[in-house]
This record gives sequence, structure tokens and C-alpha cells, in this order.
Amino acid sequence: MLKTLPKYLLLFLIGCCVRNATLAQVVADSLNAKQKTIYANIERDFYEKIGPQSRLYNGMQYSLYDPHIKGNAYYDNIDSLKKGSVFYDGYLYTNVNMMYDINKDEVVILIYNDFMMISLISEKVRDFDLHTQHFIYLKNDPANSNSLKAGFYDELYNGKIQVLSKKTKSIQDSTDYTGNIIPHFSPAKDYYLFKNGKYYTVNSQGAFLDALNDQKKKIKQFIRSNNIKIKFKKEPEHAMTTIAAYYDHLTD
Repeated sequence: MLKTLPKYLLLFLIGCCVRNATLAQVVADSLNAKQKTIYANIERDFYEKIGPQSRLYNGMQYSLYDPHIKGNAYYDNIDSLKKGSVFYDGYLYTNVNMMYDINKDEVVILIYNDFMMISLISEKVRDFDLHTQHFIYLKNDPANSNSLKAGFYDELYNGKIQVLSKKTKSIQDSTDYTGNIIPHFSPAKDYYLFKNGKYYTVNSQGAFLDALNDQKKKIKQFIRSNNIKIKFKKEPEHAMTTIAAYYDHLTD
């Protein structure tokens, strides 16, 4: 039969157990505190490095095209990342590595640490600047049959009237001399003039002048006197912006 432990020994053992349990809890609390500190430091370091740009890295992963498709999907055929700026989700971001995919009509950026490319959510893009051009995002208005298709437009001129360009590329198939089907990017472009709450398609000089019919006679005289500088067929964008500025001058 086991003998009853002396009272002083029993108290000693109980004290050791309590001490060990307390020590174990202290160690556990210390580890938890260190872990929390590590995560806090990681989070602080992340926000110190990119700050509000964390809102910029919000989009879908961007996938490159099949290299067998001839040509490329990008604005002015520039298929490399260039520095630009974008007003996105309520913030302006500058010196952003970006491209403009006009086949998908998406702004593509290089994510933090050069990890991958993502497509920004178009509806969150107010406007962006790239390749010396200014692009704006227009929303479609189902209630207005005159509204343009939702997407990005190159804003060529913005005064009393507005001149926009829309460049697109679609994937088309062609057949080579051996009968093989060759996919390629096929470009297209349209021009629009916004005046008095209405959009006009202005892909020719005649259509452009018709949209400005209230000053058409004076504008024709202006074109004739500046026929060296204004060549609609050769440089339509320069011609339209010059005429638009003159129209604004006439209507001051």
C-alpha cells in the first residue's frame, strides 16, 4: 500500500505543476505575440512600399495571345509596357507600366514586384494617359439610343464640342497560298463628334462638316485658306482637332 505523501511534499509538487503551466502559457503568449508582430511588420512593409496603389492591383489575370496570330492586339501596335497614368477606383496613379489592348478593350498593367500582368476593371477606370494620348471611359446609356458603346475612347479634343476616336482590332482568318488558314489582327477605327448632347459618326470630312452645319460656310472658307495644313484624308485627326478649335472660336 502506498503511503500518504507528507503534506509539505504534496504542496511542493502542486507548486511545480502550477509553475510549469504558467510558464507554458507565458511561452505560448510570447510566440503568439511574435507571430502577430511578424504579420504586422509584413503588412506595414507592404503598405509603406505601395501605399494606396494596393487599390490599383485589382483585376483579372491577363493572358497573352497565341503567338501564331499575325500582328498584335495593341494600340498603335505597341506591344510592350510603357509608362502611363491611370485614374482608377477614385485614385490617380502615375508611372504605371501599362499597355492598351484594343482587341479586348482593356487596360493592362504590370502587377507589384513584376509578378504578372492584370487587366483593370474597365468600369473603374475614369481615364488614362498613354503614348501621349488621353483616353476616357464611356458608359453605355440604355435609355439613350444615341449613346456610344461602352468602352475606352481616345479624346482628341475637348471643348464646347468633343472629338473622339475609337480604334479596334479583331481576329480574322485568311488563307495563304497553300490553303492554310492564318489568323491575324485586323484594325479598324471610327471617329465621333459630340455636340449639344448628341454623338455624330464623322469618318469623312463631309460628315464632320455636316455635324457642324451651323458654321459650315465659315468652316469651309477656313479649310480653303489653310489647305496646306488641313488635309482630312491624310491626317484626319489633326484636321478634326484644328476644325473643332476653330468652331469653338466661332461660337464664343
